[in-house]
Amino acid sequence: MAHGKTIKADSYKLLSRRLNRFPQGAPPSDLLFQILKVLFSEREAGLVSLLPIKPFTGKRAAVIWRMETGEAVKVLDGLAERGLLLDYVENGEKTYILPPPMAGFFEFSLMHYRNDIDQKSLSELFYQYMNVEEDFIKCLFTEGDTQLGRVFVNEEVLTNENALHVLDYERASEVVKTASHIGVGVCYCRHKMQHVGKNCGAPMDICLTFNGPAESLIRHGIARQVDAAEGLDVLQLARDHNLVQFGENVQERPAFICNCCGCCCEALIAARRFGFLDPVHTTNFIPEIEAEKCSGCGKCVTLCPVEAMTLVSACDPHKPARKKAKLDEGQCLGCGVCLRGCNTGALRLAPRKERVITPVNSVHRVVLMAIERGKLANLIFDNQVTLSHRAMAAVLGAVLKLPPAKRFMASEQFRSKYLLALIERAGV
Repeated sequence: MAHGKTIKADSYKLLSRRLNRFPQGAPPSDLLFQILKVLFSEREAGLVSLLPIKPFTGKRAAVIWRMETGEAVKVLDGLAERGLLLDYVENGEKTYILPPPMAGFFEFSLMHYRNDIDQKSLSELFYQYMNVEEDFIKCLFTEGDTQLGRVFVNEEVLTNENALHVLDYERASEVVKTASHIGVGVCYCRHKMQHVGKNCGAPMDICLTFNGPAESLIRHGIARQVDAAEGLDVLQLARDHNLVQFGENVQERPAFICNCCGCCCEALIAARRFGFLDPVHTTNFIPEIEAEKCSGCGKCVTLCPVEAMTLVSACDPHKPARKKAKLDEGQCLGCGVCLRGCNTGALRLAPRKERVITPVNSVHRVVLMAIERGKLANLIFDNQVTLSHRAMAAVLGAVLKLPPAKRFMASEQFRSKYLLALIERAGV
């Protein structure tokens, strides 16, 4: 067997193309190439550019890379040790998967303190790529109707009546209680901002990961393992600091919950900058203001992480300077953080007129995102490896569960007679 596949083109450009096969891609730019050069060696970048989207084994990678299995596994384990791949054991065999840049290996690179890379230089590159340039953030948060993340309501401000309408998967506490593994890491956003001198004083050791991804990150020392009790303590610490709980947009086994501030968190910054494009899925609640009770103190304005609350004139002829709170419903996340600052009882949470729909699981979410972003074929035809019947069945099964309009979009992108026949049989 040959000693390894020869990479003829620029390895980092090839890796960039591979990353853009994900529904949430990473637009190529000089900054992206600089980031990839910090994280991957040139050889690693070329090898990773050939990896499939779906999970794969060391044997499969060895075939793709044209090298001995032992050598391939050594490369894969080295990448997993640095959080560039996730690995887990399935049916007695180690399986690997390349996570997307976000939520994925970009975050993992700063979720713990390390000396093997220059985290300050990397943070400065991340800041320019994500907070100055707009292409990556717009690609990540504003394309399509289905987004990466959703907000969890602050459970402390729920009334007994409201609590009856909150499903288990809508509670951050339930995610913690039912997770098979729980990891805590350094907040990537605040760590990045710390290196560029723009961080706030919110806690750092507060980023939660769950289930399979958490197990991998814990095993490689990127996250610290905790039990459910400590996980709930982390949620409480976040609420005590008026942070927003933002997690993976799925009902079953979400991979993460970030505890976000409005000043550092890229998702909340995107919500402020591109709120009209719905970059973050809201809760099923929205604050209502009882104007007669509002003192105009402005605490809710200060607490709101996305500037959905403002103060306007109360139009009181007897007190011309009096102010009252006003809500921009289109900007509001429904997190409930604003209620923690109201001492007059002027704010309460009310159900939204239309319930927010959350994808069932990661496959469902990824398929939705791929359809809406024109990348469904990347999932069905994973060109770097032989297509797995099991993976294809999962993808097609998720497609067939979609509403008719979404299935039509899928058929427009993928004109396979086989898929069209399946969709027609499903009753479109």
